[in-house]
Amino acid sequence: MDRSVLPPNYKWIVLAITTIGVFMVSIDMAVVILAIPDMMTDLHSNLVSMTWVLMIYTFVGTVFLLALGRVGDMFGRIRLYNIGFLVFTLGSALCGFSHAGWQLIASRVVQGGGGALMLVNSWAILTETFPANERGVALGINSLTWGLGGVVGPVLGGLILAAASWRWIFFINIPIGIGGSIAGYLCLRERSRAATDEKMDLLGALSFSAALFALLYALTQGIEAGWTSLPMLCLFGFFFVGIVFFLFWERTVSHPALDLSLFDSRVFDFSVLASMFQAIAIFSVQFLLVFYLQAVKGYTPIHSAFLLLPMPLAVSLAGPFSGRISDRIGATVPATAGVLIQATGIFILSTVNVFSGYGHIAIGLALSGLGGGFFFSPNTSAAMSAAKKNRLGVASATLATLRNTGMVISYASALAIAAGSIPREVMMQLFVGTSVKLGSPMMAGFVRGMNAAFHVSVAMCLIAAVMSMVRGREPRATAP
Repeated sequence: MDRSVLPPNYKWIVLAITTIGVFMVSIDMAVVILAIPDMMTDLHSNLVSMTWVLMIYTFVGTVFLLALGRVGDMFGRIRLYNIGFLVFTLGSALCGFSHAGWQLIASRVVQGGGGALMLVNSWAILTETFPANERGVALGINSLTWGLGGVVGPVLGGLILAAASWRWIFFINIPIGIGGSIAGYLCLRERSRAATDEKMDLLGALSFSAALFALLYALTQGIEAGWTSLPMLCLFGFFFVGIVFFLFWERTVSHPALDLSLFDSRVFDFSVLASMFQAIAIFSVQFLLVFYLQAVKGYTPIHSAFLLLPMPLAVSLAGPFSGRISDRIGATVPATAGVLIQATGIFILSTVNVFSGYGHIAIGLALSGLGGGFFFSPNTSAAMSAAKKNRLGVASATLATLRNTGMVISYASALAIAAGSIPREVMMQLFVGTSVKLGSPMMAGFVRGMNAAFHVSVAMCLIAAVMSMVRGREPRATAP
């Protein structure tokens, strides 16, 4: 078979393979939540270790994105994507065969590394494969699976647990991963010239990753240790010094890990910032609503997960449609309108009280999902279209890094709010998927804190809307 000749439907093959990969990565961020009590018992582990089973996957999938995006630009995005599929599948198998808490954590590191390779290269591959007048639809379909996976994950995990051991949460990835790896190797073709003449900026990549890890660790541990405790202040200080050093270093090396010329584009700058603020706004909403449905309304964890479905369903309806609109008129109008719709949905949720019915919550969730679907695809398309072709991997990594960082900030704020209104032991039980019912005084306190957090989320959406509105018009070439 002549691999230099592309089949007529090649771009849709690329979309299918990359979407399957992104969906798997997204699902595994949350699929383990309901399985944590079973894993803790079976592995004779403790709550701290099981919390790291959840967090380490996201940490690895965030701190190494920039370095992996640069590697993809240098050695080929298709090659790195296919390697990522294999590593993710291997990590899933190792998770399923783990017999101790530390083994499961280490296996989640491998799984998260493979997921990062897939995620950071998927948007870059789609951007170089689809012409600009179809890119929004492609990124919309691909990106909506990312939003869907985060909410579908706990539901899927609950269904698997109802029929089999927790290990099958990971084993189910193996046949899909093997099939995806084979399909990627046989069907995907490298279309960009690998920059093998460039060198990897190891010092820059390591300094950025270390600084970002310090920030993420401080955000998740500050609730227990205290934000102003010496260890947390040291971590925040390390992050600041590390980022300052990283930016200084990147200006002095000939082949930087992050090409700072990316930020010469106003479209790129405001698109990635809008993505971060939107992520800060929305992820705490899902998190706090899970707490509310379990601790205030008394639903089981899996029932609570099902009750969140209006949001991903709305995202799935709006994503491709908004992509088609942005392909015709540009990203500014649909993305800005989307984040404003999302702000409206979150504001409705901020009026929820102890006695609110599910219809009230469902309307807020549906509007939040509809707005997110209208925002994410055009915003991603605008950011990627503004990047140079030989820097698509780094551009994708920058966008994903800021979005994931926003997600961790959002989660940390949700935990801080919960910790301020309910006992820490109760909060941690909820965090790992154990059913808990609060007493009336704590219910009222928690709902007041949740409503205040949602008001902050509305403000974050408004900031994202301003960023989206002032970004300018992205390049509208008809070919990648």
